[in-house]
Amino acid sequence: MLTRVGLVSVCLAVAVVVYAAAINDVRPLVVWHGLGDTYASPGMVEFQNEVKKMHPGIFVHSVHIDQDTKADQRAGFYGNVDQQLAIVAEQFASIPELSRGFDAMGFSQGGQFLRAYVERNNTPPVHNLITFGSQHMGISDLPLCSSFDLLCQVARRAAKAGVYSEWAQENLVQAQYFRDPAQLSLYMSSGSFLADINNEVLSPAARKQAYAENFASLQHLILVLFAEDETAVPKESAWFGSEAPPEQDMHYLDRFPEQVHLGQLAQEKTIVPMKLQPLYTEDWIGLRILDERGAVDLVTCPGRHMQLTGCWESLAEKWIGGTL
Repeated sequence: MLTRVGLVSVCLAVAVVVYAAAINDVRPLVVWHGLGDTYASPGMVEFQNEVKKMHPGIFVHSVHIDQDTKADQRAGFYGNVDQQLAIVAEQFASIPELSRGFDAMGFSQGGQFLRAYVERNNTPPVHNLITFGSQHMGISDLPLCSSFDLLCQVARRAAKAGVYSEWAQENLVQAQYFRDPAQLSLYMSSGSFLADINNEVLSPAARKQAYAENFASLQHLILVLFAEDETAVPKESAWFGSEAPPEQDMHYLDRFPEQVHLGQLAQEKTIVPMKLQPLYTEDWIGLRILDERGAVDLVTCPGRHMQLTGCWESLAEKWIGGTL
């Protein structure tokens, strides 16, 4: 027969087991840093700690291409994105805490890389995907570098010199999501990482249906645009917007005549919004299915590119830390 002390001990033990089970059922979070950052920078570590305070017991993994922080930072500028994604897919598969799925947050270019993981792999699966200032429809100009960032300056000069050359598409990360509205045929035929994950191909038969099926399997997609973003050009790429092609790119206009009816394509830097993109109207990647299901949220944050303070907290509170 249990004594009162023994009964209390049993109750405490049961409470510990129940609490541990609850903690283990908190959906993990994966974060992928942006260009020029590293997986273990002070800012990334602080962000993870804030998330852990917000959601006690949550497991947070910061994506890395290399455990050496200098090499990881360099990998944001130089390398083959397809190969890097293969490394990350193996990384996720090797982490037991992620085996039942996770939520994901991508900062700047980390956002489109996480989307690519969802489309190409998604085992283990992503539940909610939040991207901050990401370039889902690419960039049509390369971000400026600070006067002290030599790594960025060298990469920028090399990319601008021949963005669709074989060497650039194999070695310069930013070139692999550069989408020149005046050279869309070249963009599609260059083997570009972005053209592939957007299913923007010259031959419709080459589109990968699995990409659309995997992307549409997300529970929620939250796309964050920074109102004063001058780093990602155009900033509307964060919402799957892109610069309209100029009139002289007849190959593109002939293939997608519905965009001509906008009557504004000849104007410089006219933005084609998400719902007028062929990848949306024809649903090449499952984005339209997500949107019509009410699973896409377009969010605006004040400030410049990646000025997160006061912006990310409510999103993390709402979309992160759910139950598996």
